[in-house]
Amino acid sequence: MDFELNEEQKMFQKAVRDFAEKEIRPIARETDAREQFPWDTIRKMAAMGMMGLPVPEEYGGAGSDYVSYAIAVEEISRVCGSTGITVAAHTSLACMPFVYFGTEEQKRKYLVPLASGEKIGAFGLTEPNAGSDASAIQTTAVLKGDEWIINGQKVFITSGSIADVIIVAARTDPAAGTRGISNLIVEKTSPGFRAGRNEEKMGLKGSVTSQLFFEDCRVPKENILGRPGEGLKQFLITLDGGRISIGAMALGLAQAAFENAVAYSKQRVQFGQPIANFQAIQWMIADMATEIDAARLLVYRAAWLKDKGVRFTKEAAMAKLFASEVAERAAFKSLQIHGGYGYTKDYDVERIYRDQRLCTIGEGTSEIQRLVIARQVLGL
Repeated sequence: MDFELNEEQKMFQKAVRDFAEKEIRPIARETDAREQFPWDTIRKMAAMGMMGLPVPEEYGGAGSDYVSYAIAVEEISRVCGSTGITVAAHTSLACMPFVYFGTEEQKRKYLVPLASGEKIGAFGLTEPNAGSDASAIQTTAVLKGDEWIINGQKVFITSGSIADVIIVAARTDPAAGTRGISNLIVEKTSPGFRAGRNEEKMGLKGSVTSQLFFEDCRVPKENILGRPGEGLKQFLITLDGGRISIGAMALGLAQAAFENAVAYSKQRVQFGQPIANFQAIQWMIADMATEIDAARLLVYRAAWLKDKGVRFTKEAAMAKLFASEVAERAAFKSLQIHGGYGYTKDYDVERIYRDQRLCTIGEGTSEIQRLVIARQVLGL
């Protein structure tokens, strides 16, 4: 068993970290405070080939392995959660479904500009009455002649209002239950499509999270992803990969909380000595270090299994579950170590604390991850 990154992965990790430190960290606080989407940063990452890392080169991507992709999301999220989730959602949820299920024509038309970063993508699954129960979606699509007519609403869609291309889950055969769901490709210029409000959120304020509306929205007949009725299977496969990226995002935020706690504990003096000398602080730091290491092993293992082409549903759920809950504990402990200062916006831990909170909710709550794991273990 080899737990070391290979030389290429180490060089890539350093390159991404250097970019994140130089280009993202200096504006991370402003991105959060102004709730401003970091367009300049996204364009710079696109120029470096970072908006479609695991996508094959022939379709505009970098052709990297999934471990390297997880490394990138971790390093970006370590300095800015908003940028991290933007890259993760664009890549895992918008690009990868085309890789898995798209026709050659769809890959050329949509995947190439998405993977190159020329365009931004989104995945429209969640609805007002369909969150954890994704199979309960009510959005419909009816084939009339050479067009699909889509009606419905989506909520909490990452990059929804700024996306050029959105993959939309809809019921194409309501009588067929879960076998009647299909995924359709919608462009932002499609007639009958409009974006609603962008949500005002607790954290990840530089990421856009939107409502989407489809009112007799018309898309060409060929804009179906795969075959009709395969939508549920498709988005479950997509979410498996997406959970690795959210686990990596949580890992980056946890690492940031940890690094801030270590640095602050060495410089904060109380009772005549740095608080790092006190056992109460040392135990919190030891717990953070141990749990983050364990989370990293889980996340990288899931990504490695995906690269090997073997089943990784359980491992992805484990990685996402554990890493997201570790991020929450690490942020809590880090803020506690910072004391009253950690509760102010003068210190990054305040932003980290808010940003990490989504990780136990997005792309399947911790409770859903436990169900996925248990069903895999029990063979249900």
